[in-house]
Amino acid sequence: MAYIDLNGVAHYYEWVCDGPTGNRPTLVFLHGWGGSARYWESTAEAMKYDFDCLLYDLRGFGRSAAAVNTTADLGSLESFAKDLDQLLTGLKQERVFISAHSMGASVALYFLNCFSQRVSKAILTCNGSFEYDERAFKAFHQFGSYVVMFRPSWLAHVPLAPQLFMSRFLKGQIPYADKKNFLDDFLQADMATALGTLKASVSKHATETMPQVFAAIDVPTLMVSGQYDKITPAELGRQAASLSPKIDYVEVPETGHFPMLEDADTYLSIVKSFLSQ
Repeated sequence: MAYIDLNGVAHYYEWVCDGPTGNRPTLVFLHGWGGSARYWESTAEAMKYDFDCLLYDLRGFGRSAAAVNTTADLGSLESFAKDLDQLLTGLKQERVFISAHSMGASVALYFLNCFSQRVSKAILTCNGSFEYDERAFKAFHQFGSYVVMFRPSWLAHVPLAPQLFMSRFLKGQIPYADKKNFLDDFLQADMATALGTLKASVSKHATETMPQVFAAIDVPTLMVSGQYDKITPAELGRQAASLSPKIDYVEVPETGHFPMLEDADTYLSIVKSFLSQ
């Protein structure tokens, strides 16, 4: 297991490659809220013949440590973009391709805003632009906080818990092992980080800044939505893509919030086509 210090925090990372690194362009994967890089492994395995695939766990999630003190700044999604900048510098990666999902796609978006010179192309999966709704956001934060704070460890040993936990996220089916990994990652996520990023992802600040950042994108970008995504509805992806001529939009039929797992063949075909253009 490999770790690198980013802004004073130990981050887990791994390479998925067909042979030694450095012979192919680098494709960096960013995971979403409550998860880890583990759910990107099958996609990376399929892409490793054309790219050196770099996977890592965001601060406070998966196998990466959490900050000793999660301040308001460290809870911001922009701070995770700074972590990515340090990761690439530390691993001597000057320019990369990015594949990011859900909250990770928001982190990638802020990275594009600040460090676009380091990105050749970007793929943002299950993300979008949305409007501020004070009442809805407050209810979401209250419910989300309850979910984060009530995470008994025994839940990982309940046979049907992974299926129930993932049912809201999926339209199609994925292997039981993937569902179990999702639940385990969620149960192990650092509480302060999980709460901070939950509020940062759905906030007035996000509704004010993200449309501007989408509009300012200046590198070729692909926005991918799942047709039946309940977490980030496809319409939000379409709205975001309409903000910049640099963004192409594609919708994967009969999938929810994890099209890369629910219909891997279609997802890979779309992504490979975009990257090869």
